[in-house]
Amino acid sequence: MHAELDTLEAKIRQVAELCHTLRNENISLRQQLLTAQQENKQLTTRLEAAKARLQALLETLPEDV
Repeated sequence: MHAELDTLEAKIRQVAELCHTLRNENISLRQQLLTAQQENKQLTTRLEAAKARLQALLETLPEDV
């Protein structure tokens, strides 16, 4: 009976450690996602600005070119 309790305790400890590890990984992944989303927003803004500049340049070209 004592051996079974020791085994159960070890398994519970392993599950608790896994839970802790996964929680930390989840926090890290959420931070990485937030960083990627912010970078994506910045790049989208830059892309829109570049499109606007390009459109303005195209409008200055003569029609027959």
